[in-house]
Amino acid sequence: MKIDPKLTVVGAGPGDPELITLKAINALKSAAVVLYDALVNPTLLDYVNPNAELIFVGKRRGCYRYQQEQINELIVARGHSHGHVVRLKGGDPFIFGRGAEEMEYAASRGLAVAMVPGISSSLAVPANQNIPLTKRGSAESFWVITGTTKKHELSADVRLAAKSNATVVILMGMGKLSEILRLFKKEGKGDLPVAIVQNGTTIHEKVGIGTVDTMEAIVQRDKLSNPAIIVLGEVVRHRQELALIQREITLKEVV
Repeated sequence: MKIDPKLTVVGAGPGDPELITLKAINALKSAAVVLYDALVNPTLLDYVNPNAELIFVGKRRGCYRYQQEQINELIVARGHSHGHVVRLKGGDPFIFGRGAEEMEYAASRGLAVAMVPGISSSLAVPANQNIPLTKRGSAESFWVITGTTKKHELSADVRLAAKSNATVVILMGMGKLSEILRLFKKEGKGDLPVAIVQNGTTIHEKVGIGTVDTMEAIVQRDKLSNPAIIVLGEVVRHRQELALIQREITLKEVV
């Protein structure tokens, strides 16, 4: 039987299994092999073709079961031996997910490639906490920045973003939180609202709300850690404003 090697990179969404797309589910149903990451909700594996091979290639507790080079080689090997390989990655694979790199490697070695976008945690996690990234009168744009570069340094873009009026969303930034907050303080933004959401959209979700000046103490008090998303901007106030509106309506109904 002729095998047509193919890689489909699939976004699993931010963690809530209901936030995966129908197109992603169809890809899982047609897969011969699925390589999945640690941030993928295990419930999603129920959608996989029952005859498919499942291979965990994620990172847990600071340990890599596979290095990226090994994952690339595994994709190509399984593609040529099994046919359709699905690379299931958390969030959206094109937003700090290395999906583009894996597609380029597979294509250069004879695999057909396709991409199924996922709902990015950078958008969905704040939204799940009633934090809009844009809002008239509060923010006209937003930045999504990685907190740690390939050289394990804070992205220079954070410094530029701190000078703007935009909402700033930082992924993989908890290890650099002190540096991030320091940059915003230098811009005179000590009172700027900040939200940190850990394990967003999952049953283990934790959230801390404060300001640039108070956030480090809140993180220590609430024991917030990775995986988490940092949101800095006036839009964070919407969460509390909405809660107040809802409470007033409830009180009126009681009266």
